[in-house]
Amino acid sequence: MKKKIIRIVAILFLLILGVLVAAPFFLEAKIGEIIKNNVNKNVNATLDFSKADLSLFSSFPNAAVQLENVNLLNKAPFEGDTLFAAKNVSLTMGIMQLFNGPEEPIAITSLNLENALVNVKVDAAENANYDIAMETGAEETASSNTDSNGFKLNMESYEISNSRIFYTDMAMGMRLALKEFNHKGSGDLSLATSELDTQTSALVSFEMDSTNYLNKNQVKLDALIGIDLKENKYSFLQNEALINQLPLVFDGFVKLNADDIDVDINFKTPSSDFKNFLGLVPAEYSKNIEGVTTTGNFMLTGNFTGVVDDMHIPKFNIDINSENASFKYPDLPKSVTNINLDMAITNTTGITEDTSVDIKKASFMIDQDRFNLSSKISELMGNTKVSAQMQGKMNLANLEKAYPVPAGLSLKGMMDVDISTAFDMATLERKEYEKTRTEGKMIVTDFEYKSDEIPNPVLLKSTAVTFNPKTVGLNELNGSTGKTDFRVAGTINNFLGYLFNDEKVEGNFDLKSNTFDLGDFMVAETEGASVPNTKTEDAPTVATEKIKIPSFLDATFTAAANTVIYDNITLKDVKGNLKIKDETAVLSNMTSSLFDGKVAFNGEVSTKKEIPTFAMELNMDQLQISETFQSLELFKVLAPVAKVLQGKFSSDIQLSGNLTDDFTPDLLSLSGDILANLMAKEISAENAPVLSALDSKLNFIDLKDLDLKELKTNLSFKDGLVTVKPFAIKYKDMAINVDGNHTFDQKMNYKASIDVPSKYLGKEINALIAKIDDASLENLTIPVTANITGMYNSPQVSTDLTSGVKNLTNQLIEIEKQKLLAKGKDKAKDLIGGILSGNQDGSEDSTKTKDPLKKGAKEVLGGLLGGTKKADSTKAAADSMPPKKDDAVKDAAKDILGGLFGKKKKAEAKKDSVN
Repeated sequence: MKKKIIRIVAILFLLILGVLVAAPFFLEAKIGEIIKNNVNKNVNATLDFSKADLSLFSSFPNAAVQLENVNLLNKAPFEGDTLFAAKNVSLTMGIMQLFNGPEEPIAITSLNLENALVNVKVDAAENANYDIAMETGAEETASSNTDSNGFKLNMESYEISNSRIFYTDMAMGMRLALKEFNHKGSGDLSLATSELDTQTSALVSFEMDSTNYLNKNQVKLDALIGIDLKENKYSFLQNEALINQLPLVFDGFVKLNADDIDVDINFKTPSSDFKNFLGLVPAEYSKNIEGVTTTGNFMLTGNFTGVVDDMHIPKFNIDINSENASFKYPDLPKSVTNINLDMAITNTTGITEDTSVDIKKASFMIDQDRFNLSSKISELMGNTKVSAQMQGKMNLANLEKAYPVPAGLSLKGMMDVDISTAFDMATLERKEYEKTRTEGKMIVTDFEYKSDEIPNPVLLKSTAVTFNPKTVGLNELNGSTGKTDFRVAGTINNFLGYLFNDEKVEGNFDLKSNTFDLGDFMVAETEGASVPNTKTEDAPTVATEKIKIPSFLDATFTAAANTVIYDNITLKDVKGNLKIKDETAVLSNMTSSLFDGKVAFNGEVSTKKEIPTFAMELNMDQLQISETFQSLELFKVLAPVAKVLQGKFSSDIQLSGNLTDDFTPDLLSLSGDILANLMAKEISAENAPVLSALDSKLNFIDLKDLDLKELKTNLSFKDGLVTVKPFAIKYKDMAINVDGNHTFDQKMNYKASIDVPSKYLGKEINALIAKIDDASLENLTIPVTANITGMYNSPQVSTDLTSGVKNLTNQLIEIEKQKLLAKGKDKAKDLIGGILSGNQDGSEDSTKTKDPLKKGAKEVLGGLLGGTKKADSTKAAADSMPPKKDDAVKDAAKDILGGLFGKKKKAEAKKDSVN
């Protein structure tokens, strides 16, 4: 019997085990669909997740469901915004819940969220993105422990780890951020009355009306909360909070009614130790307060009571008091003593506008230095009224001797301040500044400020500021930093309008300096960690900071400096005006000495658009060529070859383009025109690869002898391409015409055209011209073109010089040939004319030779024309002629007549003619 029972139990166990193993495979798809359906049919939003895993073993006898990459997206009017997202969501429920129908709610017993984001928004029209419940006409019939999204909250525990919660209320100008949020609670929420034990920690930031009240302040809360679901009442039973390092204990309750909320909460510091005051200061500033010695007391007490509804907030009273307290850090030499605080933050009506802050006394001493502040601010959220006084004389060096200032920060100097002010916001909004009262002075002498954030200490020898209702007068500001010295004076208008009315600061200032080194104000860039902007985080992200011209500034500066240093450039006698307005800086009438010349420029820089832009006009007069083109980056890319020139140049330049994040020109975006006049004395061709290559190709030119005294050139540039308009360079008795273009990365495409006189083309050409002996050939030239391509440092030069010389040689040979032919024609005409008409000069020699020449010519002509001569008559005629003269005449006649009638010359005659 026992064996049978054991066998039955074993079979049942195996069956149960088989069901537990097999069930997840059948139910995983179903549970994912059940959750999506239950949520999406009850909310005006869309729930989705990438994966749903079901396990029956890890939490048996419950079922565990894990959802991955969960997100809940809003619909209109917040279309596409992420309301909720989480990397992992784990749910635990009874196994039988898996067999519920799609319309039946699921009872959840535990919930865990990991890396979650809750992003709550209220827009300017007071629409809330968390208001996603479906509107129904039917009455709610569900029980109190069932919510509207199809789930029963029978939870026994829950946990949220490493999450973020953002709350942005545009209507109220408020933003709350909880980061590194960790919270867990345990208790049986299925009961009508229960206790929930919770632990919470987070970094809290809070901003309202552009004022930052909390910035990543550490908050911890351990709270035992009594829950009464029938009364909707939540009571704080045993609770302790830690804000920064300030401990607080509190009790009371919050009761949710149909139309409002009842609040009654009391809180206080658990002891009166003055160390509690240091706990209010963020730990990064107050450091470790464990070893700090304190005297005196500090008490913070407060309460919130009343009703919260659309018209009211709880009445509250917060008192902060301390008398004759002191503290001393163990590793610092001085103490802060005679600390007195008497401060109250109150609201006695429950009306938001009636909140007030009354600082009756706030004072402290370091050695014999005393500081006092008193202020009363009423109607804080309405027509704010302010009355405040600040007085004190202090050696600033004592601050870091008594209090742990941030690392790398150091202050020195004497400060004497006595300022009082009284105004209300309505008066400021009406811009009736004359009805306000702000007066007093602040004098600082021998001030020194050191910080890791600036490259050099700032030294202010003397500073004097006076305050008036309409202006703040900067009477004196004499200082230095690094190599730079400066003296500034001026006025700031409508200072209160800037502080409280978002008006632009209007001011006029005079700046004078002996040496102004811009490098003294520049810091090395450090690459910060970037924060990815994921699709699931609809909250502000950290972005790379860019230089921006302040939009609130409307100021004019008149500047004069003997020397201004920027990088490797030194400007002398800098004068001009700077106007800053509407995120644009306008430079006018700026003049300076640079590279032994004068520079005048006007222009503007604007940061209104996403990419900053600039436009500028420069007039340069008599600047050193080599220094300019070696030192200025823009000129290096515009004309890289110019740096080898020695001499001066003048130029008018118009250029515009974009600026990079560090305010240097983006070269590829530049466009403009340059008209330059060079007065060069010599050229160092060996230092310029392109000129050396050109010199090697054109051996008839010595580039050192180029005449650059009156060289004028005009070039334009756009999109990284520099186009040089045609210009001419003189070289002895010829002109070199140049045009083409190059890119900013020095890829060239140029052409140099030269009409080369024949005398530069070598001995052979000149010998041939001399033999021709024609005056018309003295100015003979041939066109030569040199094409320059490739890169500036590795140029490729090709010319058509060889083919030009060959063509010229053939032309000269043809000219010589035609000249001989023409000469032969002339001689033949003379000879034939003499034969036909006889000699008319009457000389004796002519008479003697007349008949033989006629006879010889006739015989020659007869032979050429095909007539036959008897041998004896030919011989007789030949014998009767003078021997040498007769042969010469024959030969000449044959050659000339052969030329006249198209006969071929003998090879020897042709050879002689060529030679």
